[in-house]
Amino acid sequence: MAQLWGGRFTKETDQLVYNFNASISFDQKFYAQDMRGSIAHVKMLAKQGILTEDERDQIIAGIEGILSDVEQGVLEISDKYEDIHSFVEATLVDRIGEPGKKLHTGRSRNDQVALDMKLYTRDEIQVLDGLLKELLEVLLHIMEENTETFMPGFTHLQKAQPITLAHHMGAYFEMFRRDRSKLYDIYQRMNYCPLGSGALAGTTYPLDREYTAELLGFAGPTLNSMDSVADRDYVIELMSALSTIMMHLSRFSEEVIIWNSNEYQFVDIDDAYSTGSSIMPQKKNPDIAELVRGKTGRVYGALMSILTTMKGIPLAYNKDMQEDKELAFDAIDTAKGCLALFTGMLRTMKFRKENMENSAKNGFTNATDAADYLVNHGVAFRDAHGIVGRLVLYCLEKDIALDDMTLEEFKAISPVFEADIYEAISMETCVNKRMTIGAPGKEAMEKVIAIYAKYLQECEKTLA
Repeated sequence: MAQLWGGRFTKETDQLVYNFNASISFDQKFYAQDMRGSIAHVKMLAKQGILTEDERDQIIAGIEGILSDVEQGVLEISDKYEDIHSFVEATLVDRIGEPGKKLHTGRSRNDQVALDMKLYTRDEIQVLDGLLKELLEVLLHIMEENTETFMPGFTHLQKAQPITLAHHMGAYFEMFRRDRSKLYDIYQRMNYCPLGSGALAGTTYPLDREYTAELLGFAGPTLNSMDSVADRDYVIELMSALSTIMMHLSRFSEEVIIWNSNEYQFVDIDDAYSTGSSIMPQKKNPDIAELVRGKTGRVYGALMSILTTMKGIPLAYNKDMQEDKELAFDAIDTAKGCLALFTGMLRTMKFRKENMENSAKNGFTNATDAADYLVNHGVAFRDAHGIVGRLVLYCLEKDIALDDMTLEEFKAISPVFEADIYEAISMETCVNKRMTIGAPGKEAMEKVIAIYAKYLQECEKTLA
């Protein structure tokens, strides 16, 4: 069992204890970040005269060789080492000898793992940001194509007022745009380098922490060595942001599932994102949407886990903090997979526009506009509300839509109605006369679409 701390101990660690304590089974996931941090650390040590230039060059060449061999599958990360740090250092010593033993000068595993986790989290935030941007681009394309695709808007899952598919997609654009801004905030807040904090109280070596931070692309060094090794707020913040992203994906998935049902038939999900039944040949199941909805709880669990782990930990580092990794890794991978698959499903989905419009008509979504018509002709709103209520009851008895009523039938309930009622309650009128910014009218939607297009152009690059 390869350990970095054996000098103090006279007995071997019990194998079960060793296995329970070891983290290499999961912290090997950030092997690249660990080696990147070590190279920056060695460059700084040489700059400060703590290592010679020759020692620096030997160590860097050794680490780069290890990284290359791992990535090409030539070298396997072995579980005989306690953690990824032990693996890298022991392999380095095996390869270059004495200079490799100087790699750990001026640092602790506490600030090393804090750095690795920050680098890994920062890298993953950039990937997540890119995936959200792809989803937003698909949403914008659907919006641009569907400013005149009428459909019912819902409250309480009851048809309420007519909107457009562009307007409905715009609501999700807003959600996922907020999600991107959360990732940006987390990135900026966490982007300070903990390396050089030591175990908790810094070091007596004359480190240049600003230089290390610069080499690794951080805004600067962290300013308190205890907080540096004890901080996992950025992990909690990311798990919270991922939980919100998954909640938004889950809500969207629920609607896709409903829209895909025989009762709605608003969408056709592409065969590549559907499955059939082993017994019922007619079935086409929205499995991707259902799995995204189901995996949301998995990400919520990671957030609750890290919050619970951190709530009782005194300063500074404690072994409990090793629990920040496995569930965080899983949550990140889950969210990335869900974003990629959901975007693919949405990109290939076909919308049944005629069914959407008929659903809006047959659901009396233009009832409010019929009431507004009466108000505009001098009827008090409370009376207009009652009149339109009687219209709806009449249509339900006849199994027709408001648009299907004859003028005589309208007048039988209120003589105020004239032939222009049909124009007033058409889907096009009901939607397009709502022109305030944020409303579904075509004119308003085109302004919003232009704002969204500009936003995506200005965010051409992901976080850096």
